[in-house]
Amino acid sequence: MATEADEPTLTVDELAARAGVTVRTIRFYGTRGLLPPPAIGPRRIGRYGPGHLSRLALIEELQHQGMTLAAIERYLERLPEDLNAHDLAIHRALVASWTPDSAEETTRAELERRAGRALSEEDIDRLAAMGALQRAGGPADFRIDPGLLRLGVQLLDVPIAYETIIAARTVLMEHTRSAAHELTRLFQEEVWEPYREREPDPARVAAMESRSASIQPMVVQALVTAFQRSLKEELRAAFGARADAPGDADGR
Repeated sequence: MATEADEPTLTVDELAARAGVTVRTIRFYGTRGLLPPPAIGPRRIGRYGPGHLSRLALIEELQHQGMTLAAIERYLERLPEDLNAHDLAIHRALVASWTPDSAEETTRAELERRAGRALSEEDIDRLAAMGALQRAGGPADFRIDPGLLRLGVQLLDVPIAYETIIAARTVLMEHTRSAAHELTRLFQEEVWEPYREREPDPARVAAMESRSASIQPMVVQALVTAFQRSLKEELRAAFGARADAPGDADGR
């Protein structure tokens, strides 16, 4: 469900520049139903918002994972309808964790263009703490994670202390690493090793190994959806009715 933070503000050209894709790509995704239609503003000009940016980032990441457009369509169809830009950005960040070498190198000027705003040194430090960027070489050179950058820029205006960001990231890394370890162990012991033991054909074993890679985004989808539901329950327990107000963890 859209919130005030999701209010459409970008033209298709601005959206393309912020997302690092072409206008043609945006229109193509729209015709395939992968991207929601824009809001129509004055003079019949389409306007796009943060939700479009986050969805574009997720689509591009799923493509990097080797998923076909048809598979991406099925993936997006299974997402809850009320996910906001923050939820989609979290999905993209977790999907990208399977390919940690996807960082892009950029200059300070390009970084600010991608962010859609001027960035102070404090902003840079906060984005680095979120894992959205790293300093590289000179003072104006950076390595960025495009999906995390979009999420991080949206969080810059939220009054969260630098130390709190570091602490939150530590908690997330610790628990997601533990979940990944347990899920990998479960798959290995309950699926992969029994299959390899009972399947005598090496070619079929290799094919199974190849297909298992495509399961990863689906596992991530299940993990992040479960996390978002658990987070909402925790927020409701901690803050009561305020957890259901607009702008909460589910964007409702």
